[in-house]
Amino acid sequence: MTVAAALSVRALAGGGFAKYAGDALYTVLVHALLVFLAPRVRPLLAAGGALVFSCAVEFAQLSDVPARLSARSGAARLVLGSTFNAPDLLWYAVGAGAGWWVHRWAGRRRPSRAVQPFARDLSSDS
Repeated sequence: MTVAAALSVRALAGGGFAKYAGDALYTVLVHALLVFLAPRVRPLLAAGGALVFSCAVEFAQLSDVPARLSARSGAARLVLGSTFNAPDLLWYAVGAGAGWWVHRWAGRRRPSRAVQPFARDLSSDS
């Protein structure tokens, strides 16, 4: 859903909105991947991990390595970008917050495991 949202924003909007929405959705995608790899991860830890990863990729752009890799590969360009842009850091935080909120909301919607519909009532066995 995150990739579809990013592609939709890119197709329907342009300019700064599409770019910064893409930055936020990048971090939401990293959050989702962390939850996929570690399903029991807590929302705050997943959001923090996604934010740290996104910021690390952005700061890596201060070197020429991501730009060189991006020149050779479209996939590398999508994952690593090519040039450092400080406002991206704010939008990564927005994406981490959105990922945290959705993760927390989804966790509250799950049925409690404490309910066991077929459990025997041992108090009536005498």
